[in-house]
Amino acid sequence: MTKIGIILGSTRPGRNGEAVARWVHDVAKRRGDAEFELIDLLDHPLPHLDEAVPPLMAQYAKQHTREWADTIAAYDGFIMVTPEYNHSTSGVLKNAIDYLFAEWNHKAVGFVSYGSLGGARAVEHLRLIAGELHMADVRAQVALSLVHDFVNFSEFKPGDHQVEALNTTIDQVVAWSEALAPLRAK
Repeated sequence: MTKIGIILGSTRPGRNGEAVARWVHDVAKRRGDAEFELIDLLDHPLPHLDEAVPPLMAQYAKQHTREWADTIAAYDGFIMVTPEYNHSTSGVLKNAIDYLFAEWNHKAVGFVSYGSLGGARAVEHLRLIAGELHMADVRAQVALSLVHDFVNFSEFKPGDHQVEALNTTIDQVVAWSEALAPLRAK
């Protein structure tokens, strides 16, 4: 069965992303079309990129890099949950992505973002990165507003329409993950 990782792209204390990622996981695991697992970057503490050889070479010297590579290699696709910081994604998510190359290749990726403008600018940056990593980013996305989908900017209360947006995103991630399977098999 297709295996999708839901990456929680924030490690801040009191982060809004934890509630968002758990919501994504709760909605996803009710489906029967794939297996869904939460990947919390707090559980994968990576220092600032500290490998001497570029990830394209897959010559990982550090144990934390090899463990991260094994984690990411186990999935067929991803849903990245990202905040928007300074018109971009979080540094911790970008760092985690930058550690690897081949482990991301030929996998689908969808985005659930949150911020003052729904995190749209963070997703635009992630789409550029995904292209460089030979990932297929799906068109649908969930953009959560800190004003409309959170109470007092911190208590997550998504509108009902967001569940439909999430299911559309998941549909596309699963479909593209399955379609890319022959490329991953090479």
